[in-house]
Amino acid sequence: MDKVNLRDKLSQIAEHWSPRIVGALNGQHVKLAKFAGEFVWHQHADADELFLVLDGHLAIHLRDRVVELGAGELFIVPRGVEHKPVAAGEAQVLLFEPEATVNTGDAVDARTVLAPEWL
Repeated sequence: MDKVNLRDKLSQIAEHWSPRIVGALNGQHVKLAKFAGEFVWHQHADADELFLVLDGHLAIHLRDRVVELGAGELFIVPRGVEHKPVAAGEAQVLLFEPEATVNTGDAVDARTVLAPEWL
């Protein structure tokens, strides 16, 4: 296993809302993504999802509140909780979730990524 340089890996991502895998451990994937604009409302019935903002600002909309995240902050969306990530500008995000997790959860959208690429 080689070390992973997050800045280098992020520089290889051009598309928004298209996560890329940069590591795997214990049945979990470590993914990087760039977010901009609004995503789709969705939930993951069987998986918690960790969002760690590396750069920028991300708002995680829940049905009863909005969680605002800046660089260096993380939030874990519990399994089964509907959420919609929103980035007013570009946000660079590290995601930690089970390998089988689809980015749009129970929703089907043009941005659904069934098999994320490895960087």
